[in-house]
Amino acid sequence: MAIIPLTLRSDYWDTFKIQDSDLEFLYNYLLEAETPLTSQELIAALIWERIKNEKKALENQVLSEGKIYLPKDDYEVGQKLIFPVFHWKTGRVTGVRPGNNPEVPTFNVIEVAMEGGEKHQFASHLADHRLNEPLTVKLDDPLLDPNLVMERYGEELAENLEESLSTNPDLVRIARRWFPRALLVDVNIGHLNLAEAVLDMMGGGPVATKTILDQIELPTDVNLKLTEFSLNLALQEDGRFDEVGPAGEVTWFLKRLEPEQVQQTPVYLRYNPVNYDRSLLTQDMLALEAELDDELTQTEQGKAPQIQEATIRLTYPHWRAGTLPISNRIQRLFPTAYESQRIQFTLVLGEEGQRVSAWVVRQNRYVFGLREWYIAHNIIPGSLIHIRKSKTPGEVMVQAEKRRPTREWIRTVLVGADGGIVFAMLKQNVVTNFDERMVIAVPDVEGVDQVWEQSSRQRLSFENAVTNTMRELSKLNLQGHVHAQELYSAVNIIRRSPPGPIFSTLASRPWFIHVGDLYYRVDEEALEERKG
Repeated sequence: MAIIPLTLRSDYWDTFKIQDSDLEFLYNYLLEAETPLTSQELIAALIWERIKNEKKALENQVLSEGKIYLPKDDYEVGQKLIFPVFHWKTGRVTGVRPGNNPEVPTFNVIEVAMEGGEKHQFASHLADHRLNEPLTVKLDDPLLDPNLVMERYGEELAENLEESLSTNPDLVRIARRWFPRALLVDVNIGHLNLAEAVLDMMGGGPVATKTILDQIELPTDVNLKLTEFSLNLALQEDGRFDEVGPAGEVTWFLKRLEPEQVQQTPVYLRYNPVNYDRSLLTQDMLALEAELDDELTQTEQGKAPQIQEATIRLTYPHWRAGTLPISNRIQRLFPTAYESQRIQFTLVLGEEGQRVSAWVVRQNRYVFGLREWYIAHNIIPGSLIHIRKSKTPGEVMVQAEKRRPTREWIRTVLVGADGGIVFAMLKQNVVTNFDERMVIAVPDVEGVDQVWEQSSRQRLSFENAVTNTMRELSKLNLQGHVHAQELYSAVNIIRRSPPGPIFSTLASRPWFIHVGDLYYRVDEEALEERKG
């Protein structure tokens, strides 16, 4: 059997581009399948198709050089031939004569002048010869192995395919599945009104598509997956409904029945961006910034790590809003989704295992649903919160690090007679372990709320907010030294800010003097000169 050592360019899949012909193939492929398919499933089909076509093209390219020599065929003088046994060299027939071998039936001998100048003789009109076996394509080239190509390049190719498919108005997508719009089952306003009623009766949701289908009498004489897909798309395009399922699941919720803090970012988590110079942040500052798990930190974070549990320090804004941050380090502990911005799931709280409904708000990177638990268990800003994946899908376990109740001297925020905040070291009853640089007791929550609102109305400059807070904190010890982490925690009592702008302010203003190990003090003389 002759082997054709066909192969692709070494960079073929690295430089792979989606062509119009590829999109046409996939459209027809979806029509034939009659089932919505994911980008991964579509790219797998396209890889098979491309490899089949490329093999055929390579074979045709070889054959275009001339006819492949097979001993069984007859040839004429002047005919151009290709010789696989000579590494695909070509040659031209210069003569034909009868062969002479008593042991072999009638055959001919052709004389061939090869492309390099040498001359050879070959048998022709010879039916029984091993070189007459059909040609096959070399199969051990990984570039022509669909499974190996999918394993190595599939993820990147699927992402490129999604970009191309998203520009095609004839295709629609939901939950990462694609289908031609022309073949969708008709879902009318009556069906959608019934869907709203079903969700309303079930408290808003979450409700699986199949459960809704059972109640609204859509046609059942077509592919069930296609019917579900059609309903999902219709619900997605109707502003009354919100798809809230984690990746791999599609469940629906009525938007008007979702918590307000899910639809709108809680006021305590809203950040007015501050321009600052990140190049001023030292390596110690950058290391601390990464430790603080602030969801607003904007850095080149790369791919989120795969972890099963983590401990975070609870900041005042998240304590007040009843939320948890979704930083890059811990985001994989919580459910995610392909497209949904809001995901409903279950939190398992504390040692007692209380189950509560909670929400991941992906766009603004927070988890909502813990306010009542914080209050009931005397959790305070600065408490250490342990987060762990549950063995049950759709559940996350959250627990405060409990301790024997004791009275501790900790930073306490008070509201002064002038309406500003004052920090004092006071004894407070504490029942959780805490970060000493982050902990702050808030005995007058309503008073601090008023300070927050007043700060927002007066538009106090960020620089002044940091400076005023630094001066207040410096009164808590004789040296007047304040750690950058203490300052970050305290500034977030009156306005939301990630650590970066605060640290940059410390590094760039001449009235902040670094005294080592990220401790700073205020140079009052330099501050007075600034005012003057």
